[in-house]
Amino acid sequence: MYVSVTGIKPKGLIGWIRFWALTIPASKNAQKAEGILLCEFSSRNHFQHTLTVWKSKKPMLAYVSSPAHLRAMKSISKIGSGKVYGYETDAMPSWQEALVEWDINGREH
Repeated sequence: MYVSVTGIKPKGLIGWIRFWALTIPASKNAQKAEGILLCEFSSRNHFQHTLTVWKSKKPMLAYVSSPAHLRAMKSISKIGSGKVYGYETDAMPSWQEALVEWDINGREH
């Protein structure tokens, strides 16, 4: 399985508006994407997190190149700041496990 954990901290009202305007279409596409096993959302410490688990890295990469996801990623600097981390695993992670990985290994985008 391939796990992707993201966290974005929107800046101000405009950042929040952009976040929701771009996140809703991207998340709907992720939930329907081929190879998706889990797609959930949570907030922690003012960050809006996404946890997705895929059958393998290949379907995740196909989703990453989808128009809705590309549109969202191109606007990150206008939304706020955050980090992303992806990794291979044999077991479905809990939110706590995924966020520990994100805290330790996440790279800023």
